[in-house]
Amino acid sequence: MKKVSFAEFGGPDVLRLIDSEEPHAGPGRIRIAVRAAGVNPVDWRVREGQVLKAHPTELPAGVGLDASGVVDEVGEGVEGIEVGDHVFGEGSSTYAEFAVLSAWARMPEGLTFEEAAGYPSVMETALRVIREVGVRPGQTLLVSGASGGVGSAVLQVARDRGITVIGTAGVANQDYLRGLGALATTYGEGWIERVRELGRVDAALDLAGSGVIRELVDLTGDPHKVLTIADLAAPELGVRFSGVAGSVPDALAEAADLIARGKLHIPVEKSYTLAEAAAAHTDSQAGHTRGRRVVLV
Repeated sequence: MKKVSFAEFGGPDVLRLIDSEEPHAGPGRIRIAVRAAGVNPVDWRVREGQVLKAHPTELPAGVGLDASGVVDEVGEGVEGIEVGDHVFGEGSSTYAEFAVLSAWARMPEGLTFEEAAGYPSVMETALRVIREVGVRPGQTLLVSGASGGVGSAVLQVARDRGITVIGTAGVANQDYLRGLGALATTYGEGWIERVRELGRVDAALDLAGSGVIRELVDLTGDPHKVLTIADLAAPELGVRFSGVAGSVPDALAEAADLIARGKLHIPVEKSYTLAEAAAAHTDSQAGHTRGRRVVLV
């Protein structure tokens, strides 16, 4: 089978499309014929060799956590799923023609493989950071870097829970944020004052790692009300870094429920082939994403 792999840590140029042995579903796992794989920041952070305790890497390594596809092997002890079912979920080395998943759910009716591949890690992260930052219904959450996949999910989950969201993003994404129910403003000079004009901030999330931790602490008045998934230096300012995943099955179940109720939709901004994985990583690292990027298989 074809899969994307890297034999050394480095930039996007270390990625190679290679021939590899097919993986197989062990106990408690399923294998899918991959139709699409989600492109996440963790993919290129692992490729660069950044220290990520949750993702120990032994070289050579495959790439990717999220995928959608058709079940073609069911491991021992797995119940409620059959060969031929359409699923989305999380596993390993998902930029490939076949991948083994450790968590999955049936795809909601009407969802394409391309769309479904973008939800697993994004929803797990969104649910985790909302929980960990402690924001409650009736309060206001500020999201820095709100137009990407996680931000898009946070806005919609928060809206469904009765939380007001202020989102910052580039000029081109202001209408997009408003369409997701956020109070939107641009980043750049004067952004703190623009946020204050929109209302009181009870909690804040840094999703982009753009060096705004001090400002977020200032806006909330308390470093314990700020959480980041992108700034490794944030703990130096008393702000928590969230990098340990919660329950992916729970996230998939909530995603399926929200999608079925018409409360969640994250658009696919761009799709790539397996051979274009390096370009997908380059674009992901550049930021300014509206929704998700996926690799089609």
